[in-house]
This record gives sequence, C-alpha cells and structure tokens, in this order.
Amino acid sequence: MCSEEATEAGGWCCPRQRQVLFLFLFWRVSLAGSVFGRYSVTEETERGSFVVNLAKDLGLGDRELVARGARVVFDDNKQHLLLDSHTGDLFTNEILDREKLCGSKEPCMLYFQILMDNPFQIYRAELRVRDINDHSPVFQDKETVLKIIENTAEGTTFRLERAQDSDGGLNGIQNYTINPNSFFHIKIGDSDEGMIFPELVLDKALDREKQQELSLTLTALDGGSPPRSGTSTVRIVILDVNDNAPQFSQAIYQTQAPENSPVGSIIATVSAADVDSGIYADIAYSFFDASEDIRSTFQINPFSGEIVLRVLLDYELVKSYKINIQAVDGGGLSARCTVLVEVLDTNDNPPELIMSSLSNHVPENSPEMILAVFRIKDRDSGENGKMICYIQDNLPFLLKPSVENFYILMTEGALDRESQAEYNITITVTDLGTPRLKTQHNITLLVSDVNDNAPAFTQTAYTLFLRENNSPALHIGSVSATDRDAGANAQVTYSLLPPHDPRLPLASLVSINADNGHLFALRALDFEALRAFEFGVGATDRGSPALSSQALVRVQVLDANDNSPFVLYPLQNGSAPCTELVPRAAEPGYLVSKVVAVDADSGQNAWLSYQLLRATEPGLFGVWAHNGEVRTARPLGERDAAKHRLVVLVRDNGEPALSASVTLHVLLVEGFSQPYLPLPEAAAEQAQADPLTVYLVIALASVSSLFLFSVLAFVAVRLCRRSRAAWAGGCSVPEGHLPGHVVDVSGTGTLSQSYQYEAFNLLRKRTSSWRPGILSCISVFTTTEHFPCWVGHLNALKQIQHQKLQRV
Repeated sequence: MCSEEATEAGGWCCPRQRQVLFLFLFWRVSLAGSVFGRYSVTEETERGSFVVNLAKDLGLGDRELVARGARVVFDDNKQHLLLDSHTGDLFTNEILDREKLCGSKEPCMLYFQILMDNPFQIYRAELRVRDINDHSPVFQDKETVLKIIENTAEGTTFRLERAQDSDGGLNGIQNYTINPNSFFHIKIGDSDEGMIFPELVLDKALDREKQQELSLTLTALDGGSPPRSGTSTVRIVILDVNDNAPQFSQAIYQTQAPENSPVGSIIATVSAADVDSGIYADIAYSFFDASEDIRSTFQINPFSGEIVLRVLLDYELVKSYKINIQAVDGGGLSARCTVLVEVLDTNDNPPELIMSSLSNHVPENSPEMILAVFRIKDRDSGENGKMICYIQDNLPFLLKPSVENFYILMTEGALDRESQAEYNITITVTDLGTPRLKTQHNITLLVSDVNDNAPAFTQTAYTLFLRENNSPALHIGSVSATDRDAGANAQVTYSLLPPHDPRLPLASLVSINADNGHLFALRALDFEALRAFEFGVGATDRGSPALSSQALVRVQVLDANDNSPFVLYPLQNGSAPCTELVPRAAEPGYLVSKVVAVDADSGQNAWLSYQLLRATEPGLFGVWAHNGEVRTARPLGERDAAKHRLVVLVRDNGEPALSASVTLHVLLVEGFSQPYLPLPEAAAEQAQADPLTVYLVIALASVSSLFLFSVLAFVAVRLCRRSRAAWAGGCSVPEGHLPGHVVDVSGTGTLSQSYQYEAFNLLRKRTSSWRPGILSCISVFTTTEHFPCWVGHLNALKQIQHQKLQRV
C-alpha cells in the first residue's frame, strides 16, 4: 500500500522502499512510451476500413505482434480501432461520428496506446477524425421578432442570432443571406470566438404608417460541397419612437458555481434600468445568441434577471460558460451583457481502473509471472485527480508502476497450490481529494497444480487378519493413500511390490485392486502351514513425472478348528491292543493308564478335555478331564470281571468342537503280595527302598533317552529333506519349518504341530510291537507339560515288575 506521504506523479505513487527497485523498469518503459504515431480517418467511414499497418510503422516483423501480445487501448476506454495482430493492420471498429466524439472542437483527436508484452512496451499514438459535411445549419429559433423604431437612421445594424452547425472548419457556417427587399441587407460580422454572425443593416428609413411589419427569410450557408443551408424567419415590428435603451449595471458579470450545486440554485442575477417611463421602461430579460447547451443548463427569469441552474454541472465536461443576456424595454430597445460562469471542481468522481490484460491462472511452480496490466485515471483535477494505488500487504504479489498511469501486477515468486489454491486480490485506487474516493477491483487468481506431492498412505504399516480355510477371492482388507495434488496428479493406483523373501509365492497368495487398494486372498490358506507373511504395496500417482510411496502390509492367518484331536497313546493300530494290568488289591485312585492326545490346531482349539464314554462296568474307573489319567474309582472286588473295556472320548475346545475316541483294555491281575499305592510320592518311596527297582528305572531311562535322541535326529533330517523338496517342487505352502519371515503367532499348544506329527508317524512305523506303556512314556516325554504323566507310567511299570519279582 502506498502511504499518503509517498512520492506522487501522474496519478500514481511508488513507495519509497520500492523506488530503487523500479527505477530501471520505469526508465525502460518510459523510452518505449515516447514513440508517437499520428493517423487520421474520415468520420462516417464504414466499420472495418483500413487505417494503417502498425507492424511496418513500428518496424516490427509480421508475427512479432502476435508473439508479443500487441493490443490497442484508448484513453476513453472504448475500442474505436481493431488491431489484426497477424497482419499488423489497424481497422476501424465502428463508424466514427466526429460531432459525438469531439463536438465543436477542432481538430478532433483520439489518443490511444499500443501495448506489447514480452518485453512490456507502450507506444503512444493519436487518431484524427476528419470532418465531413454531414450536418446542416440550424437556427435555434425558427422565428425572430425584431422591433425597430420607425425613426431609426439608415445604416443602423441589428445583430441576429447565428445558426448552429455541428460540423467544423470549412464545413461550418460560412455565409448568411436574406431574401431581396428594399429595406435591409445582411452584413457578416466576426465574434471573439472566431465565428461569424449575421447583422441586419437598414438601407431605407421605415415608415410605420405605411408598413407596420416586415417578414424576411434569413438563410445560413456552410462551406461544404455541396453546401448545406438552414433558414429562419425574421419578423420586423416597426415601433413608435423610444429614445432610451436599457442600460446594464455591468457589461460583464463574473461568478463561480461548484459542480455539486443543486438544481434550482441561483447562479447570478443581472440588472438593467431604463430612464424612459411607461411601457418603454418595462424591461424583459432573455438569453441572446445562446447555444442549446446553455439553454438546457440555465434558465433566466425574464422579470428579475436571475439565472437559475436547470441541471447539475459537471466540471469534467464543461469548465466554464459564457452567457449573453439581452434586456429589451417595452419600446423594443435593448442592451446586452455577458455572464461568465466558472465551474469549480469537487471530488465527485472516483478513480477509474481500466484493465488492459488479465491472467486468472498461474502454475504453482512459476517463479515470476505478469498477472495483469491496467491503467488508472481520475476525471477530477488538482488534488482531486491525484491517485495512489495498492493491494493487500499479506499477498505474494507485487504492484509495479509504469508510465502513463499504467501498473503491472506480478507474482513475487513460486506459489504453492497445496497451501492456497485461490487468491482474492483487491486492487484499490484512492484519490487525494476531500473526501477521498476510492475504487476497488477484485481479481480471483487460481493456482494450477503441478505434480509435486507423492501419495501418502494413511498408515505406514497395515495388519490384516484372515481366518484359515478362507474362500478364494475373499476381500481381506484395504490400503489407502491420498495425494495433496489435484486432477490426474492426485489419481492414485496401487500395486504389489516384490517380496523381500524370494521364496514367498506372493503372486499366488494375494492380489490388489489398482484403483481402490482392496486386497484379496487368491486361495485358501492353512494356518498350520503358513501363519503370517508380509509384503509391500506401492501407491503411484498419474502425474508426469509420476511420484510414488510404499507401505508394509502384514497378514496374520487365524486358526480355525479344522483338526480333530489325535491320540498318541494308547496306539489304535489294531495289531497290538493296549492292555493295562491292574492288581485287584489296588486302592481307589490307582493310576491305570494315561491317554495322551494332541491337536494340530492352536489356542483354545487345541485345549483338550477327556471323559469316559463307555465302560464294561460303570463306576469302576474314572478319567481326569484335564490330563487324561485313568484311575480306579472304588476298591476292586472279587466279583469284578477280570477284563474290562474302556472307551475314552477326547474333545477339543473349538467351535464346533471336534473329538476322537480311544479304547483301553484293562486286565485285573491277582497274586500280587501287597497292593501299592497309586500316588507318585508313595511309588517314589518304594522305588528308593527297592534297589532292584532303582536299577530297573535307571536302565529304562537310559534306553529311553538313547531312543529319544535317535528319534529326534531322524525327524530333523527328514524335515530338512522335505522342506527342500517342497520348495524345489513349487509347493505353494511349505511344510515343516516355515520361512524365516513367517512368525508363529498361534500361542501355546499341547505340542509343536510339526514335531507331533513327525514323532507320531515315526513311532507308529517303528514301535508297533513295543509295549504300549513304554510308548506312552516316550510320547509324553517330548513335552515338559506332561512330565507327571511320564513319572506315573514309570511308577505303574515299577509296580508291575515288583509283583512279578514277588511271584518269582
């Protein structure tokens, strides 16, 4: 914003802090504005008439006007001429009427500027509109009454009102004539303004008694070819003698009137007196030889001589008026005076802003760019016509002054559409009058987008959950990215990135919708084979050049209850039924056997519970629900059958629950010397008391450890070979050990899934003929969770061996 104390020149002001920066630009543009071209055209020339070839006149090439954006701007903001930038020809854009453009002013000049960008230059020029004889002379009054005293001396002259002709120069009024008569002839006089007027000269004395009135025809001729004419009737009334004419108090009256004077204001009052008496002393005031402009602006009271304003004055149109007043007495004698009215300027015109060129769009990465070129003007004068021009302070734009009140609006530097995509620029022009008037012009500037922002994911990492055994093409989740750009630069496409582990068959596991980021599982997954995997997704916009970003997606496979419990002990192979020996002297709670089962699922789907489904003699045996231990429920009697068949049901905790059953054969044995307590503590005490038992336990533990080590080594070798074969054969989901990037999230289970199955298969193939009790101990020994079971089986074996030794 320019302050009031800033330097003022030609209606614009430049702030002191910017004067040094604009000095060079102002000098360059001033040199361009000094070139002046003068052209002319005849009025009433048809639209489209050729005026001049500006390209040749300015010494420019044929295409240079187009390249530099040449245009023509007139001072009155009207487009009188049309420029063909391709040919450089300048044509009339309308039919020019000299009288409407300039009135009676001669010569009639229209001033305009030729503006060019790249670089910015201004050429001043003027167009003269030549007059043609297209108007006839016109008298304001079709009839003029002239009262003449009969004793008027010969040679007396009577001035008549002149005719008005809108044309000028030679086409204006050049002569006056009157019809032939014996009393008067016409004499041509020159006024102070250089215009001619008619005077009627008396050639012969009048005699009222012979003729009271005369009617003459006054003709005005212009200098056109052919000449035009206009007529008016002069009616002469012959009066009796009136020897005193009225006398004005002043020959010239001078007055001032502000242009904002209200209608009806008294501008001036003229006064005349006549020493005669009677009707010869009665004075009537009227305008004399007044133009239509004066008659439409003022009116005079014929009795008081007051000049009253009929319309509002406009200093910018007319700055002064010269009014001729005539006072006529009752005898026909007259006197004349002149009233000079000076119109005083008031600040009644706000500044005007005329836009020459305007650009409403700017790319956000353009460093500096001219947005608008405009001119300001104020029709007032003096302080009222001085102007300052400014824009808001908080905008990244500069307003630079040029010559002829031209200004250039340009950007300070590169803009950022993502910070602000639209600017409302208000150009304010204020004059220095009292009160100050201002004009504002609003410009809406849109910042166009460039691809300078990469897509951004809503999360850097996504975790998706998928339950195993899913249906193919199942929607498992979505990723989303946004781009701060607009249009094609903000349209995002999604894609899968190559996995870090080349062994992961990502293309057969998931797919992504490129348009919306939806992820789909391509086939059913198996939790027991693949529990989790991760991969990268990319988001790329459609800008040029395209920008992209990445995010990590982790898919966790949730377990489903799709595996029934599997009984490890007792084996149900049919060839060697499991038979447990129980002494008839066993107390209630005696450990008969232990059912060992595993579930390939995880979590609660692998939580197992045991129950006795059927028994040969109900109530004799019971099964612990949590560990599968089969114990006696009551003391054994002589009447109890020697052989018993028990069916134990193993059920998991899944939804729905799955189950398996196992059959136990129990044989009640007699002949033991003493019953043994089933509790592990008592068995341990007896084992300590019997050295033979201790030796047996040590031997059994050594053999079991050696066998277990062999089994583990065999299982490890086999799993390694199977894993290599699976990857080499293109298996979609690997068996055995999972890849390193796959993490087990299943929680805790009864046994490790792969180890359970491997151990079971190996045991099933190689130990079918072994004692079931020993197999049970070996199976449960693989996990510390069932270590008490292993101890219980050792106690049961010890009791059986002890009974056999006693028998021996």
